[in-house]
Amino acid sequence: MTTFDELLAPASAPAPASEVAPETASETASEAAPDLGRSTDELRRLKEELSRGPDPEATRRQHAKGKLTAPERLELLFDEGTFTEIEPLRRHRASGFGLEARKPHGDGVVIGWGLVHGRTVFAYAHDFRVFGGALGEAHAEKIHKVMDLAEAAGAPVVGLSDGAGARIQEGVTALAGYGGIFRRNTRASGVIPQISVILGPCAGGAAYSPALTDFVFMVRGTAQMFITGPDVVQAVTGERITHDGLGGADVHASRSGVSGFAYDDEAECLADVRHLLSLLPGNNRELPPVVATDDPADRRTEALTSLVPADPQRAYDIRAVIEEIVDDGEYFEVHDAWAQNIVCALTRLDGHVVGVVANQPTALAGVLDIHGSEKAARFVQFCDAFNIPLVTLVDVPGFLPGVDQEHNGIIRHGAKLLYAYCNATVPRISLVLRKAYGGAYIVMDSRSIGADLSFAWPTNEIAVMGAEGAANVVFRREIAASPDPDSTRVRLIKEYKSELMHPYYAAERGLVDDIIDPADTRSTLIRSLAMLRAKHADLPERKHGNPPM
Repeated sequence: MTTFDELLAPASAPAPASEVAPETASETASEAAPDLGRSTDELRRLKEELSRGPDPEATRRQHAKGKLTAPERLELLFDEGTFTEIEPLRRHRASGFGLEARKPHGDGVVIGWGLVHGRTVFAYAHDFRVFGGALGEAHAEKIHKVMDLAEAAGAPVVGLSDGAGARIQEGVTALAGYGGIFRRNTRASGVIPQISVILGPCAGGAAYSPALTDFVFMVRGTAQMFITGPDVVQAVTGERITHDGLGGADVHASRSGVSGFAYDDEAECLADVRHLLSLLPGNNRELPPVVATDDPADRRTEALTSLVPADPQRAYDIRAVIEEIVDDGEYFEVHDAWAQNIVCALTRLDGHVVGVVANQPTALAGVLDIHGSEKAARFVQFCDAFNIPLVTLVDVPGFLPGVDQEHNGIIRHGAKLLYAYCNATVPRISLVLRKAYGGAYIVMDSRSIGADLSFAWPTNEIAVMGAEGAANVVFRREIAASPDPDSTRVRLIKEYKSELMHPYYAAERGLVDDIIDPADTRSTLIRSLAMLRAKHADLPERKHGNPPM
């Protein structure tokens, strides 16, 4: 047994190297020196283990729900073999509630970058197989990392959401992680495109990140978004509703307007995410990508004369007009199931990306209402932020009248669209197809609010209101005093039309740049956009405006 005195005694000096046996020295050096080959083999085995996933049974359960795993989703999103993962070995540092015994690599989220149609894109994907995709401190820091990289590199970021919200075991630390994501969403807004793809549950605070991004995609049957779930709703209000009925893909695509797109499966969804990315610039300092097209710039659009009835009371589908005008008839519509009285779409003219905003006569006669104004305002703001020229196709009878609209703030919501157009500095061209009445005409990017060029077809009717309504107001006393009010009304309506509503009235006063043949629509728009391509406009120096909210 070692005594206290022996512990205090000086240690014996080590033997000189010359006195150590050669065999012993060699063995000691071998044990101390790292073996790069052995370490590399260990790393390879670890990476192979990570690529297989956390648990075959967890993968089976994911597939049984009709859902892909995070790596499978990333394979569909990116060009083959281009995805580079970062921080795959990250682990959480939390303890308590059994967490110290469960520290899987990756911590339930895959982050990295790759190529989409040959251009750099960043992404993060929740892995539901690990902690149900729930967000903890390390998980959040990985997402912060990839968002920071995307902003620094000037490239889009795509979030593939499939998670159970905040990791309850980590408490407020997890909530702080969400705060970091929201702050980065806001800082990157208008700087890089941000796309959210909801492929599973997205509840509570987690739902606010997608709400801050530019576009939201959802898959039917598996994706749900809500702030409070069905159980809480029933406990508080007594209402019984399913997860899908409360926050499913079709609910948000057609009723709330939270999601711009809804799909039947993940492959179709991610294919459209790729298509959208092909239309967008990497950041706000770039122009959208240009592609070659075989569709002639001077192609005449003769079909438009039969597609659009001259009678302003007859409906037609504005989508058919867009198809006839744009390259190869292809366009990518946003929010096609919500606020259908207005159409917003990204498309190309002579290979250059443009945003189209158009009244839709088949829905509410194409009037502007609360939802339509919000939808178009958001789209106009996005296009302006990312240097996408705007083409506005006008056929609007006015704002939707009604107590419900007025009490729910049509003035405030309509002002959102007005503000968005007035604030936009990208090239802006408006084309009046038929009617353009009252304040709605002004709001739909008229010359008076800053459209660079305004054209009209020879069937246009630009006026304060329709001739019938105008005659009833202007000639009210004359009609009332007439022995034959009906015939007098008809005569005065014709007079009003001939004097104030003929197709050339606005052009004669410089409010329309030219009246064009509908068959020349495509070539006129392409020539005009080419002229405006170098447009530069400065806004007043200010911290930011205060748009209606």
